[in-house]
Amino acid sequence: HIATSLPLPSERDHLRPRIDLVVFMIDIKSKYSLKNVETSLAHVDASFFLGKVCFLVTGVGRVNACSIETNAICKLGEAYCSPMLFCELELEGVRVATAQRLLRMLQICAGYIPGVSALSFVSLMRNSDDD
Repeated sequence: HIATSLPLPSERDHLRPRIDLVVFMIDIKSKYSLKNVETSLAHVDASFFLGKVCFLVTGVGRVNACSIETNAICKLGEAYCSPMLFCELELEGVRVATAQRLLRMLQICAGYIPGVSALSFVSLMRNSDDD
């Protein structure tokens, strides 16, 4: 399911499936995109930041068209202890690889991979410089 912003409308709560992973998409060419994500973050339960949230940053192949500093986006990932995926969706190979990574993350977050929890997965993805 895709939403352009949070909170989700409550009138369909009874029909909504369980949420296993929240992916915030940030278009590096749009300051509005980052602002929308920052506003939406306030509507996510704190327990989701224990391995069930990630940031997908698109448009990274066009450095000259960036409206957002990469440093600001990285700080967002650090502040919420959530992994960052950087990609260029216009390239088919990168788009497919990114979709496969997101699917694997979803499988882990949903509990379909025995022996790996969402929290342990995120700890594996952390940069060794963070320790």
